[in-house]
Amino acid sequence: MNATSSLEDKNVLPAPDYDEYLKQWAAMYEGKNYNSGLSGYFLQKSHKWAESDWNEQKHFSQVLEVGAGTGIHINYVNHSFDKYIMTDLNPPLMDQILLNNTKHGDKISTSVEDATKLSYADNSFDRVIAAHVLEHLPKPHEVLQEWARVLKPGGVLTLVLPCDPGVLWRIGRYAFARQNFLNAGIQYDYWMAREHVNPINNLVSFTRHFFPQVKEKWLPFGIKSIDANLFYIAHITV
Repeated sequence: MNATSSLEDKNVLPAPDYDEYLKQWAAMYEGKNYNSGLSGYFLQKSHKWAESDWNEQKHFSQVLEVGAGTGIHINYVNHSFDKYIMTDLNPPLMDQILLNNTKHGDKISTSVEDATKLSYADNSFDRVIAAHVLEHLPKPHEVLQEWARVLKPGGVLTLVLPCDPGVLWRIGRYAFARQNFLNAGIQYDYWMAREHVNPINNLVSFTRHFFPQVKEKWLPFGIKSIDANLFYIAHITV
């Protein structure tokens, strides 16, 4: 008797199928997350807030975005660049990226990459962007060092993170986003528990430990509190 049969005999439910979840999530990711109600509005704002520190006069020559998903973040990038590489480990999401972005043209490319173990050489990029990524990754203390590895001296690492499990974030999740996904047949509570493996207080502690030069923003209210804000944004100079 295998382990699964043994658990079924004990009335233990099986884990949902991960591959099927990825297909469902990819199919509805942008519509349910970004184009729906108040939760979508604030998710879009998080990307905009992350880029509000720069305008077209600022230039980062080589830019790497990890965990780019469907490529939403680049729509909010204000600064100029020579090359922008969007990476993700989930091809179904990346298939939705529109490379014919008229604003940036052939400066944009995509690549399948594991954000925890990048294939790029040391000192390759002037900026690394990780928007809504680090909360999903095991061993975030090691991942932060990996992202710093590929940055040139003086380069900038930008983190956009949800203030999960802060009070305001949880209110927003249960009042808005959760029901959208439940209605679509996604076991939202299970997958959020499995996907959001790093609480914001731990991620902030790691960030402050490794990087003395970090500019922090707490939004939308500006006070340094995980309970009174939705997002933590950090621009780190390495």
